[in-house]
Amino acid sequence: MTSAVWHPFTQHGLGEPIPLVTHGEGAVLHTADGRRIVDAISSWWVTTHGHRHPRITAAIARQAERLDQVIFAGWTHEPAEQLAGALVRLTGGGMPHVFYSDSGSTAVEVALKMALGFWLNRGEPRHRILTLEHGYHGDTIGTMSVGARGVFNRAYAPLLFDVETLPFPAGDGQNTLDALETACRAGPAALIVEPLVLGAGGMLFYPAAVLARMRAICSAHGVPFIADEVMSGWGRTGTLFACEQAGIVPDIMCVSKGLTGGVVPLAATLASEAIYDAHLSDDRATMLFHSSSYTANPIACAAALANIAIWDEEPVQARIETLAARQQARLDALPATVRHRRRLGTIAACALGPADAGYLSALGPALLAFFRERDLLLRPLGETVYVMPPYCISEDDLDHVYAAIAEAADRFAGGI
Repeated sequence: MTSAVWHPFTQHGLGEPIPLVTHGEGAVLHTADGRRIVDAISSWWVTTHGHRHPRITAAIARQAERLDQVIFAGWTHEPAEQLAGALVRLTGGGMPHVFYSDSGSTAVEVALKMALGFWLNRGEPRHRILTLEHGYHGDTIGTMSVGARGVFNRAYAPLLFDVETLPFPAGDGQNTLDALETACRAGPAALIVEPLVLGAGGMLFYPAAVLARMRAICSAHGVPFIADEVMSGWGRTGTLFACEQAGIVPDIMCVSKGLTGGVVPLAATLASEAIYDAHLSDDRATMLFHSSSYTANPIACAAALANIAIWDEEPVQARIETLAARQQARLDALPATVRHRRRLGTIAACALGPADAGYLSALGPALLAFFRERDLLLRPLGETVYVMPPYCISEDDLDHVYAAIAEAADRFAGGI
């Protein structure tokens, strides 16, 4: 029977196989045809502690028996209150206001609305957003607007608003810093960045010192600084949040993906006192006009609280450091044909095949099929193969991942 499902980022006309996953455990997925698949990308960067973590699944079950859903406009519940307090604590208290949503894209949409509302309510409306070259922040209209333009959003170009794009930080990043300094003098509404790593742009890394300088320039000009920690947060870059490595606190921070350990959808946008106060009034017209039906869903909030308890009570940081070291050792051991090897925290990436193979080149699907045939969930970005597994992955499974990458390096050295 033909499936009625339309899958994301999938060209169904190619007829590629779509495995049916029946269950998961730790860093492994199991399929209906009896295969054991190593989830080497954390099911699209979300699963941190492993699939079906018992503390998170138990918290979901307990909450479902008590309160499953309630409107959050003018009402509240204990899991949301506790989670907001925990998020403020974990981020150092500099962003004491938490606005909930349900995905990374919507968290960024909220952040953009906060920044625009900040200026409008101050009586000096600004509309121009600064972004980084190769950036990605989601697939809604606002998030596509502040991300890189190309085939991903070509069909929707008439709906996207104009932004000012700064060059990706090359070398010491001075090119970006000079461009940012000039742009800030013209009075933009905000700068939005992915801290330390541009994910969908190709796992591109830049130094923490550059991130700190960008924050300092924005602060000097009074330009709100938005950190999109949707992917980089929850330990991926080696620290709980990437901003910690630069010693900065943004005006606005977006979190999602690992917020619930990757188990259920939830997102939050944290804001500074100044951003919040600009919307605070006895005039209802200055409120932040955003919501969704499932804002701060109690079950999702309970999952997030269980995730934070794992961070508080288990040696998660030690697991991250161990995984990072294991990734580096295996990355170093890859064949000489593997190009542009790099690692940040638990994110390892490299380039295979001919240089400059774009996202839509034939190399991507060929690599995807190659890894799928070897029972691996790896999803290359063009020529870029990255490994971002759950922190609980075993050494044997990690060996299997890198053995396949080494084999692929030889197989595709000359192209397809």
